[in-house]
Amino acid sequence: MTPRTLLLSLTAALPMAFAATPAMSDARPLLQEGKQTLYQRVLTTPGCRLAEHSGGTGGEVQPAFSRFYVYQRSEQNGERWLEVGPDSYGSASGWLPESCTVDWKMQLTLSFTNPANRDRLMFFGERDGLMTVFDDFEPSSQVAPLRAQLRRDGSAPGIVAQEPEYFVDLQEQFYLLPILEGEEIMTEAGFMTRLLRVASVSEAEQGEAPQAPDDVAAQLREFNAGVVFVIDSTISMGPYIERTREAVERIYQRIEAQDLADQVSFGLVSYRDSVDAAPGIDYVTRMYADPGDVEDGSDFITRVADLHEAPAPTVGWEEDAYAGMMQAIDEVEWSNFGARYVVLITDASAIEGDSERSSTGLDADQIRLEAARQGIAVYTLHLKTPGGEQRGDHAVAESQYRNLSTFSGTGTSLYYPVATGDVALFGQRVDALAAAITDQVRSAYLGEEAIGSALHAEEEPEDASQQRMMDDLDMIGHAMRLAYLGQATGSQAPPVFEAWISDRDLIAQHVPTTEVRVLLTKGQLSDLSDVVSNILDAANAGLISPSDMFERLRSVAAAMGADPNQVQQSEAQRLGELGLMGEYLDDLPYQSEVLNLDEETWLSWDGLQQERFIRRLATKLRHYRRYNEDVDRWVSLAEGADPRDDVYPVPLEMMP
Repeated sequence: MTPRTLLLSLTAALPMAFAATPAMSDARPLLQEGKQTLYQRVLTTPGCRLAEHSGGTGGEVQPAFSRFYVYQRSEQNGERWLEVGPDSYGSASGWLPESCTVDWKMQLTLSFTNPANRDRLMFFGERDGLMTVFDDFEPSSQVAPLRAQLRRDGSAPGIVAQEPEYFVDLQEQFYLLPILEGEEIMTEAGFMTRLLRVASVSEAEQGEAPQAPDDVAAQLREFNAGVVFVIDSTISMGPYIERTREAVERIYQRIEAQDLADQVSFGLVSYRDSVDAAPGIDYVTRMYADPGDVEDGSDFITRVADLHEAPAPTVGWEEDAYAGMMQAIDEVEWSNFGARYVVLITDASAIEGDSERSSTGLDADQIRLEAARQGIAVYTLHLKTPGGEQRGDHAVAESQYRNLSTFSGTGTSLYYPVATGDVALFGQRVDALAAAITDQVRSAYLGEEAIGSALHAEEEPEDASQQRMMDDLDMIGHAMRLAYLGQATGSQAPPVFEAWISDRDLIAQHVPTTEVRVLLTKGQLSDLSDVVSNILDAANAGLISPSDMFERLRSVAAAMGADPNQVQQSEAQRLGELGLMGEYLDDLPYQSEVLNLDEETWLSWDGLQQERFIRRLATKLRHYRRYNEDVDRWVSLAEGADPRDDVYPVPLEMMP
């Protein structure tokens, strides 16, 4: 059972999304100062008691960082009190002393990145302690003694806590790291870094203790891997299909010889293009082998025996690679595997999400995020064949697949081109990948300390590109092991109440330590989808008559109840000033392409620039719909709260 974690984010109070039913109270929480829709909200600090009335004594102690909306404020005997409730729908439940609460204003929270390629994040008790590190041109001189003392004594001066040794996966164990305040600085080493004051509390379920370190070796004996090849099987891919089959057959022989049949499983998905556009190609995607069902090497070979190149040509050179990826991501039960890999093999770029031939409506950004949600590392072997070069396809494909193959845990792009589409070189890459993954699992099974130590037992790679691939796989394998051990041992975020951290590694200051998420309620996500849809409609119309776009949006804003004075301003203005977007987006610390777009800029763009803007916005809209349907990841932040105040942690990059 996953430990219950009470880490609540200091985010903005969320607006009412639905009208109250007649049976509910008409009471609503107090609004934040200067806001029309954002309610006041607080979190409790340890020991806070919920009293029956203002100034009351006794009452039940609330879990630290419980979320409450503020309905009234009063003062009793010189002490300020708050009437609070668990949601924004009229269910006030008692009174809290203001002194034991913290205002909840910013709608941002942090999650840890996988620490495979960086040191564990340290929580500093004071800002000055963190600044001492960044004011040093050689920060290692400040950091090394602290880490040495932490390893030796378990504590160090000025350090409140450390990030867990093993990765805490937000998808597996929901937690939030609240931001109390933050600032951006330039370090002495020349990097832009954010200093963040954060707060957190984690609490395991009663009677449930974290697994003892002595059990780690035993846990690693259960570590396994699932590998799914996603192969372009259009008419030009015959030799590569056969060589992939051969590679998997070889590696299965090796797996069975090493008695690892239960530890490594392979699957295969084939993809082509739109059947409507080219009926003779038979299918868009097909799962030939699910790694969860494959029994052994001979079973795999039997299942993929019918895989051949398409009997007819497709419409264009680009194919529906994203459809093949999504079948592998959605239809494999990835939770059965500790290490999770997809290997995309193609000689062509992917059909973009806004094309009529796209069966997913998604682009590389969205596929990458979907893979990350499952903890999947995506490797791309891009065959740079003469056919692709003649059609000018290589640059497009490389851009797509570098993005798609960026592993969110480390920021590493697992994209590997194969020059001229050389079949022999391709075979070496596939053999090396399959063997390295198998050796990683074997290394963990045997208890070897370095997850990739067995990788170098084979012959050295013949070229620098293959060496890079092996080094990357070494690091990704380590990240997979950290994630697996984090889940297996019940790793939790540190029980810190307040501290200072950096969003970049203290020494390798280009490496991020955290990722930003925005919490949205169902109502907010619905409103956001409606607004983006309206902007898309106006933008599409604007392609025909560019000067009409902002006029149409002013009409939409008026119909949606925006401030009339704001809407009727005749000067060129940003989309964000039209009153279309919710106030919960106002204070997000990022540069929004949509909110910052003004009429003058739109009119200055050529048709291609406008189409790219529309395409990016359309793919985000399709992703919002996926979030809405992802019922397992909507989270309640307060016991007894109305489900309409449940939230979804949306990656910052998916905001408009």
